[in-house]
Amino acid sequence: MTKTNEAVVRTLVESGVNRAFTLPGLGITWSLPAFHDAKADFDVVLTRNEWIASVMAQVTGRLTGRPAVLMGQGPWVTTIGGMGILEAHFSGSPMVVLTETSDYDGYGQMGVYQTMTGDYGGADAMASLKPITKYCTYATTPEEAVYGTQMAVKHAVLPRQGPAAVVMKTPIIRAEMPETSKPKLYPSQGYYAYTPSRPDAGAVSRLAEMIDKAERPLIIAGNGVLSSGCGAALQELAEAAGVGIATSYNAKGAISENSDICVGMMGTWGHRAANRAVAQADLVVMLGASMGPDYTRFREEGLIRPGDQTLAQVDIDPRNAGWVYPVDFAITGDASDVVAMLAEQGLSGARRETRVGALTDGKKRNGYFDLPDLPSAQGTVHHSDVVRGLQCFLGPDDLLALDAGSNRIWATFGLRMPYPGQLLVPGGTGAMGWGGPAAAAAKLALPEKRVTCLAGDGGFMMTVQVIPTCVQQNLDVVFLVSNNSGLGMVRDNLGDKRLAVDFNEVDFVKVAEGMGGKGLAVYHPDEIRDALDEAHKMGGPVVVDVKVDPDASHHPAVDNEPL
Repeated sequence: MTKTNEAVVRTLVESGVNRAFTLPGLGITWSLPAFHDAKADFDVVLTRNEWIASVMAQVTGRLTGRPAVLMGQGPWVTTIGGMGILEAHFSGSPMVVLTETSDYDGYGQMGVYQTMTGDYGGADAMASLKPITKYCTYATTPEEAVYGTQMAVKHAVLPRQGPAAVVMKTPIIRAEMPETSKPKLYPSQGYYAYTPSRPDAGAVSRLAEMIDKAERPLIIAGNGVLSSGCGAALQELAEAAGVGIATSYNAKGAISENSDICVGMMGTWGHRAANRAVAQADLVVMLGASMGPDYTRFREEGLIRPGDQTLAQVDIDPRNAGWVYPVDFAITGDASDVVAMLAEQGLSGARRETRVGALTDGKKRNGYFDLPDLPSAQGTVHHSDVVRGLQCFLGPDDLLALDAGSNRIWATFGLRMPYPGQLLVPGGTGAMGWGGPAAAAAKLALPEKRVTCLAGDGGFMMTVQVIPTCVQQNLDVVFLVSNNSGLGMVRDNLGDKRLAVDFNEVDFVKVAEGMGGKGLAVYHPDEIRDALDEAHKMGGPVVVDVKVDPDASHHPAVDNEPL
């Protein structure tokens, strides 16, 4: 007879889900024989902790548009694994979480250790996962486990995408399915059928008219542009009409930042050229952008001005239109559909030269093309040197994953992503430790890409166990570590009252070699580009330990000047 675990695996496979990331325990261990028998159709990747597994599942979903599975024991998936689930929740990445209640064959009501049933003496997996998932169900029978998995896949992939969870009562995982299920179970595909809603054609025509009439129209491209994959099409449309494009943090690099119409990423951590272009626009089109306060300099009054500027918003979720700012006009629809409809209708190019000229002048005035050359102590480099090395290294087949901290502030400020869609950022939570697992997952999902991760020593140490995972999976990933022996961003903000921010020196070359990888050390700015080239030629996971001056500050990369 078929067991529950076998039926769940079969459901995943027939739903088009074919990869899971795990550090198994208790009930999930009981699931592994079923995955073993299906290994021709399903890939299970062993990681060193649930944190890494969760990020790898999230990034796989983000890059492929199909959910990967995070599997793990209840107490740890809901805590250690929460990082990737949160990121999937905030950034709209499809993911399926499979976990269990650790109630040891029915002892959950008696306070058995690790239990997650929600009973007295235990913890509650459902209560932990429900606030950070689109859908969460508790399966207490084999039929509920199968149907719950079908519904989890459904919710994960429908707009707006996100994580969905199935919490199984542990004893049912290896229980036999009854010959006649009740309620009856049906094939999965029928649950996934839907016709995506199309934007209103008349509304799109009106938006085109608004853009054509504006003197200084500007589009703010957000996460919806990135997730729908319409960056290149948007760039072509905007270039033809001379419409400026700024991006949110989530969508940095959704279009080529070398384009005449791109003014870069806006916000405190973005570029002054982008912020001033937004402030000077007479029409602002918020395209798949939530307009969260974190990238509007916390609703700085001079940046977005309802009543003074004309504000239009396009979002797949009508709740997001007019969420942060009141708008004059809104369209409900996927960003890619709106861009395609605008392209089909066509935008006027009559004002193109004047618009592009104004954008170019603004970028020159605000230093868009400049990267400061800042000093560093002997035998070290500055963050700006790291950015400069990356800038001349990036080619059309590169993917760059960022982590958090000073290194990311410099990258978002200083890097001009030359090709659309080659940047991965922890856009939902901005958490440290995300970059390493993200890069590993990117290489698994897109093996044809050359993948590099930029992380600080603080963030990289949090998930450094991703190196042996890369070794086991034979992944050619380079981890570029900006090693300033501390929490640089926090250190800068503390000034002369530094406390709990300075780490002891770590030799990441030895760490990498001890975990089965390879390593290089960099002490001079001129070595960075060569080290990147050499590291990618070496093969396997390679750590490039870049010695960054501990006194190198992130403050020159912050736009906090009045508009």
